[in-house]
Amino acid sequence: MDNLPPLREIISAYKLDTKPSLGQHFLHDLNLTKRIARVAGNLQDYDILEIGPGPGGLTRALLGAGARKIVAVERDPRCVAALEDLVHLSNGRLRVIEADALKFKINSFLTPPCKVVSNLPYNISTILLVKWLHEVSFFKNFTLMFQKEVANRLISTSGKSYGRLSIIAQWCCKVKLEFNVDKKAFKPQPTVQSSVINLTPHSTKRALIKLEDLETVTKLAFGQRRKMLKSSLKSIGLDTSKVNIDPRLRAEALTVDQFGKLAHLLSKTF
Repeated sequence: MDNLPPLREIISAYKLDTKPSLGQHFLHDLNLTKRIARVAGNLQDYDILEIGPGPGGLTRALLGAGARKIVAVERDPRCVAALEDLVHLSNGRLRVIEADALKFKINSFLTPPCKVVSNLPYNISTILLVKWLHEVSFFKNFTLMFQKEVANRLISTSGKSYGRLSIIAQWCCKVKLEFNVDKKAFKPQPTVQSSVINLTPHSTKRALIKLEDLETVTKLAFGQRRKMLKSSLKSIGLDTSKVNIDPRLRAEALTVDQFGKLAHLLSKTF
């Protein structure tokens, strides 16, 4: 991997001007990509899913860290072509698939145990995360780059940033902020800072609930977050007092576990 040309040469040779429509912001700092790979922990015993590898900065770091196998999903055909040399040097450990990550079926290409390590395209980052959380038992760990504002929502337990995404992510996983990344680390520079988040699925089910039920109650509760639960959840007929939750409370006053109780109550109601 040390003999590979600098990323700037790859970007120039393949004319990889970033496309805003694809949410592209390329990481050029290989020390930073190595740090992300280290945060992901042991990679040698895992298949790794990477979304949006771009010119391959993080991909190089994952290969260098000894990943058992990497499946890199890239929508931009220019980047797919730019990664060909890396594929040849990987000794069969890297497979690049030109596909839409939102439609990609992970179980067709990856063998558990699996980890996801990605600098996610900003425009689909939360959609992808929620999609994976519906299949969370398939994964050992997620190490993901988000916009800092999204990262704050993921780790939040109170205040304005606390909401649906906080509840859903924390119900499924232990969520940890690893470090923040200055926008100067990207080209082109985004308008916001970024953060690397580690999500580790809980080893035991916190309750026998469907994630869809948790999504329903959080959508209603936070969709009208200034209203009391008795009003915001009226359409689904939940009597929150049955699980010892005051119906006069607002969504932001409830803990993750309390939302789990509401989701469990919903599953028994319908």
